Amino acid sequence: MAIANGPESPSGTQSLLRGLQLMELLSNFPNGCPLAKLADEAGMSKSTTHRLLQGLQSAGYVTAAPTPGSYRLTTKCVAVGQKALSSLNVIHVSARHLEALNLESGETVNLSSVENGRAIMIYKLEPTRGMIRTRAYVGQHLSLYCSAMGKLYLAHTYAGTMASYWETCRDEITTWTKHTITDPKRMEKEIQEIRKCGYAVDREENELGICCVAAPIFDVLGRVQYAVSVSLASARLKQCGEKELARKVMGAARKISEELGAIAPD
Repeated sequence: MAIANGPESPSGTQSLLRGLQLMELLSNFPNGCPLAKLADEAGMSKSTTHRLLQGLQSAGYVTAAPTPGSYRLTTKCVAVGQKALSSLNVIHVSARHLEALNLESGETVNLSSVENGRAIMIYKLEPTRGMIRTRAYVGQHLSLYCSAMGKLYLAHTYAGTMASYWETCRDEITTWTKHTITDPKRMEKEIQEIRKCGYAVDREENELGICCVAAPIFDVLGRVQYAVSVSLASARLKQCGEKELARKVMGAARKISEELGAIAPD
């Protein structure tokens, strides 16, 4: 945060902005930052920096670090941040990116969340150019093993517990089409490939003639609780190319992740 030069005795808005600047700088020093370095980083005098730190300390956002003369942020900042995150409506945050993906691809765009071993469709945009309308609907529960978004949750949210998932849900694992993966060893290979390439594909595993390409949405803690996908006819996927469509889907997912405060992996 860049603050314009001003009087050495900050007041009002300028004091508030400078205090926020110090908090942003301290966030880069989890073990604490010496007063002199902090003042230098902020472009302020030591006396001004010290006064602002005293104010932040009295409000509970800053405390003295173990190293004498150093300061660090308190967990109160975490609490405020968590409240801000909980106030984010993921559909509101995602909408414009999903709409852009819908226009760019011309195909059905979906957004899902994960809950109790199911992917739940929470938002859907119908195709703008494609002729195929999928059977999916908002509120629908999708099994994880036979949907692109579901396989993403197996790869991330249920990472390391795939065998447990398979055992728990074995009664519902059904061969919907000749392409449905019902062998746990084959699914494990699929999951490894998903982690490697960063996206998942449903290759007519749930519905003949329909494919789906999905990418994970990361939150600020690196969790995958949401996913975005594009559903389209298998013939259309061959025309546009799996990797090219995946690039577009991953691009939208990355933008949503960034708005949720995450740094999505490459």
